[in-house]
Amino acid sequence: MTETIQIKYFTDKIEKLDYIAGKSDWIDLRASEEVALSAGDYALIPLGVAMKLPAGYEAHLVPRSSTFKTFGLLQTNSMGVVDGSYCGDNDMWRMPVYATRDTVVHVNDRIAQFRIMKNQPQIVFAETDRLWDRDRGGFGSTGTV
Repeated sequence: MTETIQIKYFTDKIEKLDYIAGKSDWIDLRASEEVALSAGDYALIPLGVAMKLPAGYEAHLVPRSSTFKTFGLLQTNSMGVVDGSYCGDNDMWRMPVYATRDTVVHVNDRIAQFRIMKNQPQIVFAETDRLWDRDRGGFGSTGTV
């Protein structure tokens, strides 16, 4: 099923987004302004787009696999979630980053990627005293004896 996403660009200096079927479900995002950071700096890197996602969807925003190697940047919230209500004319997407070294991100540099996912279904929590399944050994225990 094909979904349509309305997109607003804040600049004509970045390449337009493109979904390449068969290559990856993730779509690259680019810096829309030059951002110079010193080691230890925090910044919200503007990505130059705002979108109206299809009803019932959210976007997951993460760094590209080369972002740390190339720029020394860590995304401070590990994964960004853009919910469907963040769709106003001025709701430009941004990537929160922490610089581990001096670096410069130039206009049109690919630094992030996103995909859309269906919203979690409505759930109800049913409290219980036991779950009746076998323990796995605690958090972080997979693969240990």
